[in-house]
Amino acid sequence: MLLAKTLTSSTFKLALIAIGTFGLIVSAIFAYVFWSTADYVRSRSDRAIMAEQASLREAYVRSGRDGLVELIRQRIADRGFADHVYVLVGPGSAVLAGNLKRWPDGAAERGWTEFRASIPTLAAENPLVRGVTETFANGDRLLVGRDISDLDGFTARIRAAGVAVAVLLFVLAAVASIGVTRRTVGRIESINATSRAIMQAGLDLRIPLHGSHDEWDRVAENLNQMLDRIETLMGEVKQASDNVAHDLRTPLTRMRGRLEKAYHAPRNSEGDAALIGDTIADLDSVLRMFASITRISEIETRARKHAFRTVNLVEIADEVVELYDAAAEQDATRLRLAGVSEVPVTGDRDLLFDAIANLVDNAIKHGRPGGHVTVSCHNCEGGAVISVADDGPGIPTDQHDRVFKRFYRLEQSRYTPGNGLGLSLVAAVASLHGAKIELHDNAPGLLVRLSFPAPAGQSTMGT
Repeated sequence: MLLAKTLTSSTFKLALIAIGTFGLIVSAIFAYVFWSTADYVRSRSDRAIMAEQASLREAYVRSGRDGLVELIRQRIADRGFADHVYVLVGPGSAVLAGNLKRWPDGAAERGWTEFRASIPTLAAENPLVRGVTETFANGDRLLVGRDISDLDGFTARIRAAGVAVAVLLFVLAAVASIGVTRRTVGRIESINATSRAIMQAGLDLRIPLHGSHDEWDRVAENLNQMLDRIETLMGEVKQASDNVAHDLRTPLTRMRGRLEKAYHAPRNSEGDAALIGDTIADLDSVLRMFASITRISEIETRARKHAFRTVNLVEIADEVVELYDAAAEQDATRLRLAGVSEVPVTGDRDLLFDAIANLVDNAIKHGRPGGHVTVSCHNCEGGAVISVADDGPGIPTDQHDRVFKRFYRLEQSRYTPGNGLGLSLVAAVASLHGAKIELHDNAPGLLVRLSFPAPAGQSTMGT
């Protein structure tokens, strides 16, 4: 099964293409080396033959036919010329001297020739001879050559070695490509099998790691992290759905109870008006919840950047403080604004107002009655900072990351007012503006800090 998938995989096909290309390149290199080597060896032999021919021609010019015949006989008797071939024939093709019995068939009267012949003075049987021929003015013909059987054997061995190396390379490349492709297909099949199991069984399975720390392990790690993230998001969606159902059940139950009571009771204009007012208030609460969800979703999709411009964070914070001053006085809370007079940021003024308002509202509601809430604006290196601090009970450190999730509340019974969307909106606005949101222990209380990047083309001012 795995072998069949290996042989039909695109990786194996690419490996075959790579092997073919590599084989062609190696073959071309080998052919060049072979022909270059053979040509070099042959050219050295040819130079030796031409030098010997020139020596014999000089003897013929100097001493005539008799001198040439004598020199040929000396050459044949000399062991230093044992691999040389000579034949001198007259105009009638009668052999005058040499170790060839006759003029070779097909040999021209002038130029290079190659032939095989039985030569008693040579050790090889039917050796391959390469020679050069020349015709003198009186019609005599001379052939001077050498036994090149060794050169022929040398080239044959090079050719055989090249073929063997090429076959070996192809075999090794094929084995390596099958092995690598098999391993690759095996890892892919492991991922596919886990994916199918996840689709059938759920998100609790993970792709196994081989511990090799190679690219496949890194892919598996990334996929496992993605599955962890998906599982976390699915859990958050389920939790949010449960929280929405819980938050909607209370006002809807109250509305149904009131309507049922009014249905069975006699009509009373004052009572009916109070019923309608309470029902409208509960419906407004539900609608505000859905409006908040829609607003957060809109912000998270970054659909509001068309309203971005440079604004003064201090002016926005001052308006928020003025708006919540009366609410703070009801709880005997001292609300004040601190910092410099101008802190420029680039963003949506309305969204920034909503985010700061939610932070101040939370600080007043969850802070200590009769306590202090301080809103501070400062310029810092790299941007602007706004912080909201209270001296209430604060938020446990292990809950800092969770409070920004939708519908999350520290009070799990969910009977206190609110819907757990305030800090979610703050986190969405911060993300839209590229701001960093941090929660710190104010000892006592909580300090929420938003750090904004500096406006483009504008330097930060001193605090």
